[in-house]
Amino acid sequence: MKTVLKWFALVVAVLAVPGIGAAVSALSAFDALYSPGPDRPLPAAAPPVHDPAKPTAVVVVGDRGAVVSDTLAPYEILAATGRFNVYTAAPKREPKPLTGGLDLVPDLSFDDLAARLGPKAPDLVVVPALPDVGEPSTEPVKNWLRAQAAHGAKLLSVCNGGGVLASTGLLDGRPATAHWLKLEAFAGDYPAVRWVRGQRFVDDGDVVTTAGILSGIDGTLHWVERLAGRDVAADAAKAVGWTHYGTTVPVHEPASMPDAAAIVNAAFRWDPDEIGVLLADGVGEIELASVFDTEGQSLSSRTLAVSADGAPIRSRHGLTFVPRASLAAADLDRLVVPGATRGVTPPPGGPAPEYVHDRPGFAYDTAVSALSRRTDVATARWTAKVLELPTDGVGFEGRAWPWLPTALPIALVLLGAAAVVVVRRLRAPRAARSPS
Repeated sequence: MKTVLKWFALVVAVLAVPGIGAAVSALSAFDALYSPGPDRPLPAAAPPVHDPAKPTAVVVVGDRGAVVSDTLAPYEILAATGRFNVYTAAPKREPKPLTGGLDLVPDLSFDDLAARLGPKAPDLVVVPALPDVGEPSTEPVKNWLRAQAAHGAKLLSVCNGGGVLASTGLLDGRPATAHWLKLEAFAGDYPAVRWVRGQRFVDDGDVVTTAGILSGIDGTLHWVERLAGRDVAADAAKAVGWTHYGTTVPVHEPASMPDAAAIVNAAFRWDPDEIGVLLADGVGEIELASVFDTEGQSLSSRTLAVSADGAPIRSRHGLTFVPRASLAAADLDRLVVPGATRGVTPPPGGPAPEYVHDRPGFAYDTAVSALSRRTDVATARWTAKVLELPTDGVGFEGRAWPWLPTALPIALVLLGAAAVVVVRRLRAPRAARSPS
């Protein structure tokens, strides 16, 4: 029995270092997705001019932020139609971290929006995934959503925004869907909802819920079709490069665990690359989201929003983003430039710019393809899967597997085992010399 206990203790000792390191690294990787930025001056409000003849669509953001693609993809689609007043709104007008550290300054606070619309509710409210779903910090958003629904607003949840709507009670007794990684957990947390598997989006009249992240594009286009017509929706899909409008796109089966490549990246990339993402005026919202979400969901790197001089920028359709550093002040391993910006001059000694959208195609297709070349195919395929991105437009060109981070735990276990053997051999002569 003592021998068994000794060997058990030795096994625990050998596995302790990689195990503890993996836990710390994984928590850090997931926490980094919603890490808030430093305090910065708040840019002056510059919401678009309101046209009372147009319906109003509002993309809501929580106090602790939201998933970047859930927020920016529906926003750009709605804005690209030219048929809606489109705003981002939050409980307070202050920078909100989107996934990967892209800090959005909402157009309006909830009070500002009420002052603009008067007693009328928005025609459509888009609800992205929030990092604090089910927590008390979401109460301002939940109360606001209940009030808008009571006044006739139509609702669109994107990805795990379905969990946000479920937490308000607005989905009780109704069919709905969400991301495949959270669907079973939501079924346990919100049993009054009739959760649907295997559909890109679920239309239940005044509420449309969507599956994984980029399923929100399909759900948004569906609402555009209902509110403005099929031709308008088709033109919007073409404007953002989405070639799947009008087709049936499959979704993944529910699961509770990430793929092996994601676990390796989260747990054993102990020194991930620091990637600067250059913000420039006029960049497309989907182009920005494709870089931050592709890098963030891959769990293979950390992203840092920078601008040439550290000043805020305005995107293609007028959103305000505040960078976390200037290009010259950031210590970067790589510099990624989204959109059509070219001719970027890096600071002395800084990395050369990588123009991630230098190939034709949908922004996420080119971003995931670039990820496969930089990391590996397994990581890129995981990222496409978690984004719910159809892969027919993605070129997977890198090595097959993340071999370097995979080698780390193996090396640590071998070193630990070698250390145990050395210690036992050093102790053996002492035991031999001890009196019997």
